[in-house]
Amino acid sequence: MRAHDLSAGDDVLARVHEAARKAVRIHGLPGAEITLINVSENATYRVDDPATGERFVLRVHRLGYHSTQAILSELDWLEALREEAGVRTPRVLPSPGGSRVLTVLGAEPRDCVMFEFLPGTEPSQDRLVPDFERLGAITARMHRHARSWRRPAGFTRFHWDYEAALGAESRWGRWQDGAGVGVEALAVLGRMDKELRERLHWFGRDPGRYGLIHADLRPANLLVAGDEPPSVIDFDDCGFGWYLYDLAAAVSFVEHHPQVPEMIAAWVRGYRTVLDLPAEDEAEIWTFIMFRRLLLVAWIGTHTGVEIAAELGAGYTEGTCELAERYLSGPSR
Repeated sequence: MRAHDLSAGDDVLARVHEAARKAVRIHGLPGAEITLINVSENATYRVDDPATGERFVLRVHRLGYHSTQAILSELDWLEALREEAGVRTPRVLPSPGGSRVLTVLGAEPRDCVMFEFLPGTEPSQDRLVPDFERLGAITARMHRHARSWRRPAGFTRFHWDYEAALGAESRWGRWQDGAGVGVEALAVLGRMDKELRERLHWFGRDPGRYGLIHADLRPANLLVAGDEPPSVIDFDDCGFGWYLYDLAAAVSFVEHHPQVPEMIAAWVRGYRTVLDLPAEDEAEIWTFIMFRRLLLVAWIGTHTGVEIAAELGAGYTEGTCELAERYLSGPSR
């Protein structure tokens, strides 16, 4: 099965749906209703138990993306953040046998994880700037914890460095194969790729700049309920990368939005209430935004069955070229 198997068609989704049903039965919820919430790297379901009125979230992992040990490592950090850093994350609900990761057997064994259902909704568009200030503070708390946390034996997560994202590994595919990458796009994005590679090499991987990160801290992965600090969900992409990548991920798909400079400034203000952010690091924020943007061009090209990828398509590549020209124009970007 291809690495991006969940975007491969209805037949794959039917098998994933059956795995979800099996996982729910094993968890002792035979009469529960399951509703597909979204499909991206994995399939995420809402699970409603009519007998008790309780609600849960079930994640069915795609094939070949994470090992079981890597998923357990993700859950270790998610739980440590909640218990040690005061970051609200969903509790993991083990199977009756005590396993946090349940492997559903079949022709294609799939790992599944059941989480508590947290209250709240995605931050609203009219509160992006104040919410980004809160997001900056939460992100800094996560980074502070990551720097001091003693990771358990066997902890393993992949990296989001240049080679993994855009280089030899190209985890989400090659940007050169993205939607609408023709001759002109290839030229401008190629120049930006070279610039990014050089600047990231110069920036380096000092422990103050590079460590364990969420790697997908978009508003879609935050839940806001009243005046409580947002909850953080979906740690599936967490791994080792530049801390500023978490800011870049926060503006995924809206990098061109006129409010982005205000959102960045708010994030930085919030971050600095918890951790220092040196001026020379702040000066490279757009390097990481464009690094993430180019990675998303690749992602869209290999995830054509995912709704947002199909919706953005070649238009996202065109917008990336415009942002790339601005980025390459110099320090005034």
